[in-house]
Amino acid sequence: MPEALVVLTTLPDRAAALQLAEELLARRLAACVNVLAECTSVYRWEGKVENATEVPVLIKTRAALYPEVEAAISELHPYELPEIIAVPVGCGLADYLDWVGAETTISIG
Repeated sequence: MPEALVVLTTLPDRAAALQLAEELLARRLAACVNVLAECTSVYRWEGKVENATEVPVLIKTRAALYPEVEAAISELHPYELPEIIAVPVGCGLADYLDWVGAETTISIG
């Protein structure tokens, strides 16, 4: 069973979130990407409290791919400083975690 991660990020709108999801899947960097309902984020940026409508995204991948996932998000993300947080999956349905591993592995031949 491969070590799995859930990587979280937020995007400014649904179109950008779906575009990121599709690109991560095309590159086989994610087995599944959940594009959630928009939310309001309240945060401090450059000394001011801001709030923005954002779309949260949950990316299921393998821990070994984290550097590539981070690089892809950074490349494709419209924000100057995107939220990119990885949470290790301590437990989960073995068959699901095996599927995550299989979907993020490029088979040769």
